[in-house]
Amino acid sequence: MADGKSNTLIPRGPLGLLKALIWSLKGLRFAFLMESSFRLEVYGFVVLGPLAFVLGGNAVEKLLLFGSLILVLSAELLNSSIEAIADKVSPEFHELVGRAKDMGSAAVFVLMINVIVCWALILAPRFGF
Repeated sequence: MADGKSNTLIPRGPLGLLKALIWSLKGLRFAFLMESSFRLEVYGFVVLGPLAFVLGGNAVEKLLLFGSLILVLSAELLNSSIEAIADKVSPEFHELVGRAKDMGSAAVFVLMINVIVCWALILAPRFGF
């Protein structure tokens, strides 16, 4: 949510940062409660996130393993927001709305492929593959 002061270049200060944090947490909560895909991805993150720090050999590997998971969650949040706006603007079927939703879903899928590739390239050599 905007606080009505977005046209200024002056930093919002601690209160503005607190408001932004509250809005972000509200968005995460809503996504978790209302979006089954996001919930499933969070469950995967809860399992794989700590493993990224255990299995990563150095800081770069840990960053790649953990970061790839964060990207999936971020894309899912953006995809869900696109779908919510599309449903509000055009509740009936429209080809362009369907295309936008499909492309948002494809973005999440591409980042899931990225997770698989990152994890495989980093971990496969350790297990003799």
